Amino acid sequence: MIEYKNVLTVCPYCGCGCNFYLQVLDGELVGILPCKSHLVSQGKLCIKGWNAADFVISKDRLTKPLMKKNGKFVEISWDEALKVVTEKLKQYSPDAVAVLSSAKCTNEENYLMMKFARAVLKTNSVDHCARLCHASTVVGLGKTFGSGAMTNSIGELEDADCIFVIGSNTTEQHPLIARYIMRARAKGAKLIVADPRLIPLTQFADYHLRQRPGTDVALLNGFMNVILKEGWEDKKFINERTEGFAELKEVVKKYTPEYVEKITGIPKELIMEAARIYAQAKSASLVYSMGITQHTTGVDNVVSCSNLALLTGNVGRPSTGVNPLRGQSNVQGACDVGALPNVYSGYQSVADENTHAKFEKAWDTELPSQPGLTVVEMMNEAAKGNLKAIYIMGENPMLSDPDIHQVKKALENLEFLVVQDIFLTETAQLADLVLPGTSYAERDGTFTATDRRVQRIRKAIEPRGESKPDWQIICALARKMGSKGFEYSSPAEIMDEIASVTPIDGGIGYERIEDIGLQWPCPSKEHPGTPYLHQGKFSRGKGKFFGIEFKEAAELPDADYPFILTTGRTIFHYHTGTMTRRTEALNREVPTGYVEINFKDAEKLNIFEGEIVSVKSRRGKIEVKVQVTRKVPEGVIFIPFHFAESPANALTNSAFDPVAKIPEYKVCAVQVEKKPSLP
Repeated sequence: MIEYKNVLTVCPYCGCGCNFYLQVLDGELVGILPCKSHLVSQGKLCIKGWNAADFVISKDRLTKPLMKKNGKFVEISWDEALKVVTEKLKQYSPDAVAVLSSAKCTNEENYLMMKFARAVLKTNSVDHCARLCHASTVVGLGKTFGSGAMTNSIGELEDADCIFVIGSNTTEQHPLIARYIMRARAKGAKLIVADPRLIPLTQFADYHLRQRPGTDVALLNGFMNVILKEGWEDKKFINERTEGFAELKEVVKKYTPEYVEKITGIPKELIMEAARIYAQAKSASLVYSMGITQHTTGVDNVVSCSNLALLTGNVGRPSTGVNPLRGQSNVQGACDVGALPNVYSGYQSVADENTHAKFEKAWDTELPSQPGLTVVEMMNEAAKGNLKAIYIMGENPMLSDPDIHQVKKALENLEFLVVQDIFLTETAQLADLVLPGTSYAERDGTFTATDRRVQRIRKAIEPRGESKPDWQIICALARKMGSKGFEYSSPAEIMDEIASVTPIDGGIGYERIEDIGLQWPCPSKEHPGTPYLHQGKFSRGKGKFFGIEFKEAAELPDADYPFILTTGRTIFHYHTGTMTRRTEALNREVPTGYVEINFKDAEKLNIFEGEIVSVKSRRGKIEVKVQVTRKVPEGVIFIPFHFAESPANALTNSAFDPVAKIPEYKVCAVQVEKKPSLP
């Protein structure tokens, strides 16, 4: 008899949190059906969501543990694999070992990975790709509001009177969120878009502010200068709910529209008019993404966004707020459950004595108290020989990290590298041992969407070959290493433990999120969840202004490297391409990397559409196909980072924000050269 079922789950791509059904016929995954009742997706999906089944059944899937012998991988048993990992990791002191967790894995798996690092390996050197995308959000919004997360819900965008999108290519990176922006626009909302490129959203914008890459603080200070000069600030809100206003007022005094025009390149009239529209709206929502965060001034950029919202009273109400859009399906959740070097789950500091004691008691073991290494710091220490072993789950730093030549040197310098993944990624190819995990379709657990909504993912099919869910692998390894506290029977049991030690998740359990999920903070079983943050009171008490001076990027163009390179994604691909480039329909649309160059720059260099050019920075060189376009301004080029054969991150700068430690992906100096013709 033929058996058919639809299994409700969460899309594994961006942080929108869209739901769909996995179609399963006789145990095989055969397709995707959208879920009409879901709060965000409402029966719609983007092109990646519609094709989220193909990579699961790819012939490239890892199905057995692999061990490198004489330079080549050979298949080994799970028993042997766990034995080797155990023996190797036991050799190293806590300072010599580190762990990378993953935004593509569940909350439960990320919680276990950070618990494994701290309770078993005795190190706080655990991090994941949020360091490379939204670490500045966690720090910046934490400083100003007391909570480093999206303040409002996705659906609230539809009812905003003004939406200010800065550093977010929303229609391509978060298409289902862009629908709510377009709905608001149709209802009469004003749309301001600040982006160096002509992204699709700019054609619908009332104002396109085309700033020079890396000048966001100056632009935001310019907005605030205009607002204060005209008396458009929310005086009652400032007096009752904020502190530090005098400092802000003093700093932004010099950022007149004329001064900001010189820094950003945006005409002063546009700055003044856009500032008026934002300030006079009844409800204004600010939306940003990695165009704000991926800078050496990432924290400053985020704090400046907060300053603007506080100045106009656009926080703590529906359809307002500061709303960072998370780029991966569970990057919000991986942060929430503590896959970071300085905090446990719920952003509880590892250096706080009471918190430290609480987790020692909960886990019945001694724990390290000093914050550990971040991703970039891990690579630096490995290159120096100080870090001896790294355990990587579901991350691909050989494409995602900046200055990947340095990353390769670091990983090759390790004495032991173990990678746990579903494909033999560029990083896994360098490993000593590879453990086959499972995809989202082969396990149970939860993802947390960009607006803090914790949702169920559900097992639809059996794991491929001998692959195992990541939570089972971590538990088996921890027990093999002699640790207690990893005897879980299901992800639901792990979530119950998360709730028991994490105040923001205290009321979340599987029995409460079967249908639509819950938004944290949800401190008790009776709590309904929190659609928007900071109503009546900020998490830190009062919202705090900071006077932020504009600082230039770490590396600017010069005579040798005259162009600014900025990087990003396309609508058809995701992160390092591990999943989308194994999906025929998506890879067919954009099969290879490219560089966007302005038509005037192309004319000067005698470069034509479709030809191959050399792009070089102080760190590396790639060859890539040209797209001659008006999308980028003169002096700026854009390269998507998905493609291993033309890796943008061979060029990018590993200089990082001094507080959040996030690298500067959005600005570095490069040269573009036409390849000489063959004789």
